[in-house]
Amino acid sequence: MNLMSQLFLPILLLSAFALCAAKPTNTTDADKTANSIKTGFLQQQSANNNEISNNVKDAASAAVIDAADSKLNEIESEYRADYAKKMLTYMNQSVEPCDDFYEYACGNWKNVIPEHQSQHKRSNLIDIFYSLGEAIQTVLLKETPPNEGFEFTEELNLAKRLYKDCLAAELYPLRKSEVYLEVIKSIGGFPAVDATWKADNFSWFNMSAHLTNYGAMGLIKEEIMPQYPFPPYFKLPDLGFEYIVHSDNINTNSSQELNQKRMRNYLRLYGVEDEQKIEKVVADIVEFWMTTLNLTQTFSEDMAKCEMLSTVLEEDDFEQWDNYLEIAWNGTKFDLEESTWPCNYFYNRLNEICNEHKEAVANYLALKFIYRMDSRLQDKKYQTEHCNLMIQQVLPYLLDEIYMKEYFDQEIHGEISAIVNEVRKSLRELLEQADWLDEKTREQALLKEAAIKTHIGSYTNKNVTDRLIKQMQQFSYVEDNYEENLLNLYKFRTKQRRFNGLYHKDYDNFTMKPLELLKGIQVNSFYYNVDNSIYVMAGILHPPAYHKAWPAALKFGTIGYLVGHEFTHGFDSVGAHYNSVGEENYWWSSKAGKVFTEREKCFVKQYNAYEISEIKRFVDGNQTKDENIADSGGLRESLSAYYRHVKELKLTPKDEQMPGLDLTPEQLYFVGFAQLWCASYKEKHYWEELTNEHTVDKFRVLGAVTNIEEFSEAYNCPVGSKMNPADKCRVW
Repeated sequence: MNLMSQLFLPILLLSAFALCAAKPTNTTDADKTANSIKTGFLQQQSANNNEISNNVKDAASAAVIDAADSKLNEIESEYRADYAKKMLTYMNQSVEPCDDFYEYACGNWKNVIPEHQSQHKRSNLIDIFYSLGEAIQTVLLKETPPNEGFEFTEELNLAKRLYKDCLAAELYPLRKSEVYLEVIKSIGGFPAVDATWKADNFSWFNMSAHLTNYGAMGLIKEEIMPQYPFPPYFKLPDLGFEYIVHSDNINTNSSQELNQKRMRNYLRLYGVEDEQKIEKVVADIVEFWMTTLNLTQTFSEDMAKCEMLSTVLEEDDFEQWDNYLEIAWNGTKFDLEESTWPCNYFYNRLNEICNEHKEAVANYLALKFIYRMDSRLQDKKYQTEHCNLMIQQVLPYLLDEIYMKEYFDQEIHGEISAIVNEVRKSLRELLEQADWLDEKTREQALLKEAAIKTHIGSYTNKNVTDRLIKQMQQFSYVEDNYEENLLNLYKFRTKQRRFNGLYHKDYDNFTMKPLELLKGIQVNSFYYNVDNSIYVMAGILHPPAYHKAWPAALKFGTIGYLVGHEFTHGFDSVGAHYNSVGEENYWWSSKAGKVFTEREKCFVKQYNAYEISEIKRFVDGNQTKDENIADSGGLRESLSAYYRHVKELKLTPKDEQMPGLDLTPEQLYFVGFAQLWCASYKEKHYWEELTNEHTVDKFRVLGAVTNIEEFSEAYNCPVGSKMNPADKCRVW
């Protein structure tokens, strides 16, 4: 994933790649370091080390896929027919695929999906989480250990107790908590409900730092750098609650309905009875937001521009970061070459604003804390699902240990290995045939491709995962007190999230990897520049991304494309700065770099033209360029792999049928790809994703297929139609 930090962090330059002068960019140094790991799909979530070596024999690969493509048994045939019916229900066949392929493939998805409560958008791929949740629920309700010799019985019993406590708790409707009030009072106070609160004693920065310990992001939005020594870095804070406010939406009906209504409800719940007082508290918070948004507008919410302002204005260093490390990181020091924290211009001005609005800021941060603790159930019937997902989020390594041993199928691992091998052969062909590469750059590119390591299921570091799981023994469980336990759970999860940084001196640059790579039970895949490797996590190997009974066309259009997406990240604008062994080294020639930049501009222009009509904003083509390049590259690579696979195994169109779907194999390939991204957004979700490095799902589909000639051929789209523009963008 493009971990697009929007703050410049000289503190993090130790392992950040150098910016080539021949390749202009708006990306900050923190952006570039954060980009050392790319996840293909989601924002945002150990067992067997499933690595494919580069010399996997082609014959062995073909044999594995051949076995999967041989005669289907009765159960598999029935599954194909049933899944084809499901795919049909997602489609809106009244729309011409050459006019709007996303609507054609996904237009009815939002009308037929199972009912779930979600705080964020729903998407076909993300919904795999709910299937994984069923497996987790079985584990948590089972009385006996998951397998003989299971070594974490004590920790599992604690997880079961916490889960059952959550199921029994009175979460709907929301109730006032004296426990939460005591925490708020101890970290900064809640002036709206506390007549003894004193502005002189209040520090907005310290209270925000304390909030991060509970996973609540007030005015400090912390991320973890995915590179040794794994220090924190910071993005521009999101103002608001479930509806993120910007200068152009703060006064909309949606903002007032979602944000202001929530604040009023919390204030009433916590004892503020005077309606005039409630209105004043809310109005003061909104005024604080507006003042802060006016500040961010001075640099267009672009932290690279903010850094430029800091330099031009010769801003003094913002001096409170040592307090942050003491409060949030137990005083951990990072032995880096620089000690400057992000954008002094922003934090110095924010400090002035907060000191002018102390009471409003304290109330806002107190409400943000309550919002974090609120399960936000829309109905009691969703409580089981909420508890399941909450336990998955706060205790991922224990549950992953169980899931990988109980559910990860080695037969599936073998087939995915073979698909990976086929797709990387296509990548190599593209690198060999790219006529715009000079031979020196091509040589380096092929060297890098040959060195890519692939991990399927998860990455294994038993030393780290055992330590993470055994830390549960330090958890402070309070009998019959769900609220105390929830506080402790969130603190525990935050400490685990910071584990690599907190304990980096116990390890070294070679043994520590981002913790995301250790969790097989997540719906994600990654490319990691620092060690030139891709990771296909076990949790993603479910429909709509993969099923072993599917025909090859559907497998290559889904998991094959996702794998190709990750491979392509090794050769995007960030991958260009890491060589075959993951060292910081810009290995492109000046000539190749200039051509790449021109081709990259095509993608920026293309995606800049996509309007998100629901919020009257356009996609940021520069912010999303690498993900968009990876989508087109991955789709092209996997299609080439599919064609080669069909030829090698002499597959016929009949072999590639999904009963009831009147689609050619090529058409099935593209429908499978599109249906990964079938999604249901509410207006608030578009604002939530506005700063994401991935394009809104609809435009991921439309952008990718319009750049692939074979798509237009498959659907007979005339040149100049919406899905077959005359000018196409291509890097690989």
